[in-house]
Amino acid sequence: MESTGIQRRPVHILSTDVARKIAAGEVVDRPAALVRELIDNALDAEAQTIEVQIEGGGVRRTEVIDDGVGMTREDLALCWLPHATSKVASLEDLLSAETLGFRGEALAAITAVAHVDISTSIDGREAWQLSVGPGGFEQAAEAQAHLIQQTRRVRGTTVRVLGLFDSVPARKKFLKRDGAEALLCKQIFIDKAMAFPDRTFRFLQDGNLKLFFPPISSYRERFIQTQCDGPEQQFVHELYAQGEGFHITMVVGGPELYRSDRREQFVFANGRRIQDFALLQALEYGLEGAFPNGTHPIGALFITIDPALADFNIHPAKREVRFKDPGAIHHAITASLKKFIHNLLLSDKNTQIVKDTNKMILKNTGYEKAAQLLDVHNELSQGTKNSSEHVQCSCEEQGLRKSSAAAINTGTTSAGRLAMEALLERPPQYQKLPQVSQSVTYIGQLFGLFLLAEAGTTLYIIDQHAAHERILFDSLTTQPIQNQDLLIPITFETDSEEEDHFLTLHQERLAEAGIVLDGQGQGSWAITALPANWEKSDSETIQDILKLSEAGEGFIELWIATMACHMAIKDGDYVDRVTAQALVEAALALPIPRCPHGRPIWTTVSKDELFHAVRRTE
Repeated sequence: MESTGIQRRPVHILSTDVARKIAAGEVVDRPAALVRELIDNALDAEAQTIEVQIEGGGVRRTEVIDDGVGMTREDLALCWLPHATSKVASLEDLLSAETLGFRGEALAAITAVAHVDISTSIDGREAWQLSVGPGGFEQAAEAQAHLIQQTRRVRGTTVRVLGLFDSVPARKKFLKRDGAEALLCKQIFIDKAMAFPDRTFRFLQDGNLKLFFPPISSYRERFIQTQCDGPEQQFVHELYAQGEGFHITMVVGGPELYRSDRREQFVFANGRRIQDFALLQALEYGLEGAFPNGTHPIGALFITIDPALADFNIHPAKREVRFKDPGAIHHAITASLKKFIHNLLLSDKNTQIVKDTNKMILKNTGYEKAAQLLDVHNELSQGTKNSSEHVQCSCEEQGLRKSSAAAINTGTTSAGRLAMEALLERPPQYQKLPQVSQSVTYIGQLFGLFLLAEAGTTLYIIDQHAAHERILFDSLTTQPIQNQDLLIPITFETDSEEEDHFLTLHQERLAEAGIVLDGQGQGSWAITALPANWEKSDSETIQDILKLSEAGEGFIELWIATMACHMAIKDGDYVDRVTAQALVEAALALPIPRCPHGRPIWTTVSKDELFHAVRRTE
């Protein structure tokens, strides 16, 4: 019989050092895992303020500072040893854990593959510092005599991790570039902040403050802080569901907010972000019919459940949960969301909405007239910059003349702005728009933000920035974009292979959109040309371009929307009467009365509503 060539390997016991480093890989596989485990410890210590600092993508240094309960000298001597924990005492405790961390493996795993300094105090009067690792568990017998010393700090704990995987080069070589690792750390940080809106969170990268989330009162507000730009927040809603042993807070975007992927969908259970495809399906299924095919809603599910009804002990990083009755949770989510979206879409019985609720295309809006006026309004942004220029336009039907507009401060009160913003929060009335032949009379400017116009028995309140932005967007999508060469190219480095791939794959399409890039290899790029009249700073320009990689196939539309927003009349800009009249007529003729970012362009107040408000109908 021929030999197979396979040699028998005898069973043996791994050394303590090798065993601990392998176990560390289950908990600590990259810097983001450090951020996750250390923030969990800070939250379990009832910290109200948590600060995360990273250097070199977190590989060189990851530090988490909190103002929580802190530890005694005796606690510090034990906390970093295998299976040391203050959170469970028996198997029964493990099966109903109420804390984020409970395995007692995090600090032991970290000290196996990095150098760790821990300073802590329970009262601010007496503080202790521990320095240990890598492989520091072998020094346990010397801990009392050599590893702990007295120090000074206020109440709380600081954990500093230095040189991750320096002692395990084989593992370190599989880490990504510093920028990519930093992004993963940032996402974990955001996840934790979203689940605890009543706490303060700060994130510093290489000495620079990148994220700051002050405490707020609701999940919705924290979701807005972490996920939404300013104009989008009015379309974010908070609703609730409950069942036996659980309560769910759902934060979801309305049909105005949609994405090409599911990256802005989240599920949390008792403060932990978890991977649960079935619950993400429940989110999409509950909102079915409100979003066209190929797009996805944004939202987060915050589940608070009796720990006895969920097992969090099935994954080393606690990213998966086994629910005792997942069907009840799934049904509660879908039923609540279906009711919510039904009421939202039918909130105004007079609203004319086509089946494609995302586009909200109105019938009989006089689009041809808007096309005639586009040439006029393409000049509007120049008018707000040059107070001495008057441009003669060639629109014969209207005989419109574009005049200049100087940017001035209208001195509006914050109370007035808030009152108008509150008015705009109600769902816009998508009534049949006036035909072009109907007389539309411009009345004046309000708060430096809105243009007031009268048509028949209806008062139109038009957001001047949103209207101009939409007009510019429509124009830019139908004509070539002119660019201009930069005297000094703007250089930058991508943070991930995905961004590199995106820029390389779409370099030609980006050039057609006015962005000319020169790839220099190893994640280095130079911007050599930008659209004419582009005036954003270098850092803002880089950020806007890299953000396009998150937009899927719609990245060109996102870039044009960014350009339109940049070029449009701003809040507080003065608009002369001739320009305002033209802008009003074009806004009311738009087929899609929303800015490219989803905000309504106008709302209305009827004569009857005004009569009722001042009780003239009684």
